[in-house]
Amino acid sequence: MTDASSTVPRSTAPRRSNGVLAAFSGPCLPLAAFGVALPVTLPEFYATHVGLELGVVAAVFMLVRLIDIVFDPFIGWGMDRTRTRLGRYRPWMLVSTPILMLSALMMFVVVQPGAGPVYLFAWLLVLYLGFSIGTLGQLGWAAVLAPQYDQRSRVYGWWQVFNIIGVILILILPTVVIKTGIGDYADGVRIMGWAILIALPVTIGLAMFVVPEPVNAGAAPHGGPSAYLSLFKRGSVRKLLWADLVLGVAPGITGSLLFFFFGQIKGYGHTEASLFMLLYFVAGLVGAPFWAWLATRIGKDKALAVASLIFAVFYIGATLVPGGNFAVTAVAMFIAGLPYAAGLFLLRAMMADVGDEVRLETGVDRTGLMFSILSATTKVGHVVALIPYLVLQWVGFKAVAPAGGNSEMSLITLQVLFILVPGLLLASAALLLRNYPLTPARHEDIRRQLEARDGAAA
Repeated sequence: MTDASSTVPRSTAPRRSNGVLAAFSGPCLPLAAFGVALPVTLPEFYATHVGLELGVVAAVFMLVRLIDIVFDPFIGWGMDRTRTRLGRYRPWMLVSTPILMLSALMMFVVVQPGAGPVYLFAWLLVLYLGFSIGTLGQLGWAAVLAPQYDQRSRVYGWWQVFNIIGVILILILPTVVIKTGIGDYADGVRIMGWAILIALPVTIGLAMFVVPEPVNAGAAPHGGPSAYLSLFKRGSVRKLLWADLVLGVAPGITGSLLFFFFGQIKGYGHTEASLFMLLYFVAGLVGAPFWAWLATRIGKDKALAVASLIFAVFYIGATLVPGGNFAVTAVAMFIAGLPYAAGLFLLRAMMADVGDEVRLETGVDRTGLMFSILSATTKVGHVVALIPYLVLQWVGFKAVAPAGGNSEMSLITLQVLFILVPGLLLASAALLLRNYPLTPARHEDIRRQLEARDGAAA
């Protein structure tokens, strides 16, 4: 196993091979499966197959999300203070593995129709705890794996590609189960749980043995809550958090309402809607290299602003395509998904850049804490994305209803929530990123100063 405790001088930091980046990104496969299941699959599954009321499902998911947000700063603080032979972040990924395996078993496989809200709350809380530990550990690990501005985009680009592959594979499973006659949709969700459970130890174990973890120089974190709050005073941090919030709420709403929209507005079945979502994510995989390339040409902030505006236009256009023509809708959803990946990996690469600025100014490496902040806004976004469930229940929308069973008002509300709200949120990200202060030139200067200081200390 690679000795992660050795510090690699930043000036000689190697360009990571594709093999190393693939091994590093492997845990994204099961983590991304959780990532799509939490806002998309599980709320709908517990509402339609387990039998909980739509409002109850929304309330439980929102409550657990709010509790989970409190976990993140403590996890990030703990990561920043961790010193082991395995490194700073890898031990946390190991800890997350059994937690996630158990929660996958209980949330996907063991659960039966009639399970109550207490069951959902308890195991969802365990799942989110493990998910927070695993994702924060991997994001922090990525930040130290490649410190250079453009190489960091490359690392997070690989990270995002594997995230999308994980999403695609997990979305295919229920459809394959149904089409091959293995079982129904509920069986597909349970097989999804088994796939996640098996993939977790395999992918995380491989990453532990193949991928090194360089250690940043710097004093141990200090300052308590005041240090955490001081990060919010930075203009670059605030811009990233607001952009992450709106870019998290928009696809969160899309995911939570997708089956309802395509089923009751466009007239497509569950399998067809799943295929539309699959094509959407495949397009994100296809488009990711372009946005990484564009970031090296015009900077991450400008590339993300361009992607957000294009995303808004493509998304609204796709949702306005009339139902009844599967091929046309499929093409439209593919086009809509081309900018999908940009915000997910560029925002994280940008936060890692801000981490370098903080380390230069304070002498303290707060990478884990900073990613916990970004993770918190993402989770707030997912909480907000569930508000449409409450709105729909208020206007009388029924998750399981016969043809014509929902009122015209409830269907209009569904369309506004699914089309207009995400489109406006996506476009707003470009406005929020105006005058972003941490330019490529500024980051290059930060890297030079860090290398000089670290070299003198060595």
